[in-house]
Amino acid sequence: MTHPRIVFVGAGSVEFTQGLLADLFAFPELQSAHIALHDIDPERLATAEAAARYIARVRGADARITAHADRRTALTGADFVINIVQIGMGEATRTDFDIPARYGLRQTIGDTLGVGGIFRALRTFPFLKELGADIAELCPDAWLLNYTNPMAMNIQYLTQATGLTRVVGLCHSVYWTMQDLAKLVDVPYAEITYRAAGVNHQAWVLRFEHQGRDLYPRLDELIAGDEQLRRRVRVDMYRRLGYYPTETSEHSSEYVPWYLRHDSEIDRLRLPIGAYLDIVDENVATYHRTRDALAAGAPLTVEGTMEYAPQIIHSVVTGTPRTVYGNVPNHGLIDNLPAHGVVEVPCLVDATGIQPTRAGSLPPQLAALNRTYLSTNDLVVRAALDDEPRHIRHAAMTDPATAATLTVNQIWRLCDEMAHAHADRLQPSLRVRLTDVRAGRVSG
Repeated sequence: MTHPRIVFVGAGSVEFTQGLLADLFAFPELQSAHIALHDIDPERLATAEAAARYIARVRGADARITAHADRRTALTGADFVINIVQIGMGEATRTDFDIPARYGLRQTIGDTLGVGGIFRALRTFPFLKELGADIAELCPDAWLLNYTNPMAMNIQYLTQATGLTRVVGLCHSVYWTMQDLAKLVDVPYAEITYRAAGVNHQAWVLRFEHQGRDLYPRLDELIAGDEQLRRRVRVDMYRRLGYYPTETSEHSSEYVPWYLRHDSEIDRLRLPIGAYLDIVDENVATYHRTRDALAAGAPLTVEGTMEYAPQIIHSVVTGTPRTVYGNVPNHGLIDNLPAHGVVEVPCLVDATGIQPTRAGSLPPQLAALNRTYLSTNDLVVRAALDDEPRHIRHAAMTDPATAATLTVNQIWRLCDEMAHAHADRLQPSLRVRLTDVRAGRVSG
């Protein structure tokens, strides 16, 4: 694989594309790769192409860079496919926040669980089915490296709906959590030993050591002496559950029933309601700055991001062994979680591909939370696979933060309104409103 063909699907997410390319071109062995960019937005695709050529030039890479409005043309002969698509973009995200807010349902990020995560998944599934079919036909040996959220729902759907097996979901939450923890306990990241496992955005640091010494007691000391540290959701969860969660407080607050429904907890733990909408606005502003700078011939800041996809590609191409964290079907990797669910575990990567490693059993309190998360995921996936719109409502009913805030009647009405608002992006069978249920049968 001297000149691997690396396809970016959704390349118009220019900032993310730039970071991944900077990482790829940092490896001398990948500087002659073929980078095939695809996006359905012509302006964003042109901006992504200009940015890619600029980064290649700055990095001294002789990569072949092509841009494709047609996805199938981009995918033909691919060795790796990086999916960074967001269906509906900022408009759909605002809908995910605005409608639930009218029902009194609070969200911070809304991209993994909750009503926002459920409908983000449902509008992404039709695209994933088409993408999977294209890959199976045009590049069946390619690795699909998925960054699109909701990660666990998307990977479960991809593997069950398309039959693809060379699929892994990638997220930087474990890596950056461990970077932050190392800094907090004042130990160089390169010197710590750690192991995490669980589900995406709700995995757990099971081992955290320095030269064989457990670092959790040092973390406990720091927390006990710092009131501001105690005002973080993930720290509050750690103190009660005994293991540190691998995602930010904003994310973590949405996956449990304890925080977002209470004004006092929002104040105590400084939770920013609707925080993701600010991120959406900043992403758009960053894109415009990048587009305008490229058009004016102004320099861009080219920084690596330490993302897993470039590391995986380098390991497969060169045989260099690495360990990354990946999201894959469980299949016995974590004993006390459902076999069909998608879990986040360490994965070994080399020339043979990506091999997940077995984590055994999680502590029971952690598995209990993860099982709830995976139950919601499964119902969302089953709604799409079985053409069963009631499962959308069932998923929302099992979601911890939603169920803690709304009555079942409110949940069903909210799902009706969300299905109507997103109807053009959902598969036809899921667009219906289900306002009346009698004797287990839908009417009206």
